[in-house]
Amino acid sequence: MCGRYVVAYDPQTLVSAFSLTRIQPFAQRWNITPQSAVPVVFETRPDDGPPERVCELMRWGLVPHWARDAGVGAKLNNARSESLADKPSFRQALRRRRCILPASGFYEWQAVTGADGKPAKQPWYLCPTDRPLFAFAGLFEAWRVPAGAAGESKDAPDRRRTPEGDWLLSCCIVTTDANPLMAPIHDRMPLILPPEAWADWLARGQTDATALAPLLQAQPDAGAMQAWPVARTVGRASADGPGLIKPLPAQA
Repeated sequence: MCGRYVVAYDPQTLVSAFSLTRIQPFAQRWNITPQSAVPVVFETRPDDGPPERVCELMRWGLVPHWARDAGVGAKLNNARSESLADKPSFRQALRRRRCILPASGFYEWQAVTGADGKPAKQPWYLCPTDRPLFAFAGLFEAWRVPAGAAGESKDAPDRRRTPEGDWLLSCCIVTTDANPLMAPIHDRMPLILPPEAWADWLARGQTDATALAPLLQAQPDAGAMQAWPVARTVGRASADGPGLIKPLPAQA
């Protein structure tokens, strides 16, 4: 699936890549964990005027609009592409609130046998070979925050205040079967959209889930990605910095 990824680009990179008209500032990070505020690209609604592409920070972990509390988002970091149209947590967002989570790369853990003969997990880093970033297909939601909700700071970057009340913006990453490069590491991977698919995926005017089916089959060519093992330090949520993506020495 996808449990950690990297945002090592700057806001101007997104403005240029996606032709954004508005962007919320963010910091570079090399070990983004679920429940973090992450940059998300989406299209504004047609009924608000001509659609525009914007980027705002959202919480990674989808909170459906009907959820009783935001805690459900801790279990909805990823969504399987094969069942989006059927799952209550995702089917409405698939039709009306699709987005892209830009990533410099992501981590995955491979099941291996350790030097002691016991099962172990080896982290790998995967990134594009000839592009500055991946475009992960995603879904997003706006959840109305009840007054006095525990653990919900009004000043959090993923919160929006309106005359109607406070809203929590959240998102998830759509996943698919692994391509040939990824398969030896893990059987699932993020659904990575090619540039020619961005407009169709982000179009808020498209609400027919069946018409989106071809986009859910997208799978990057193995040659468009590269991968190498990295130190297990990345497993610590508090670890950060470009050293996390440094390849392990060959003898390791």
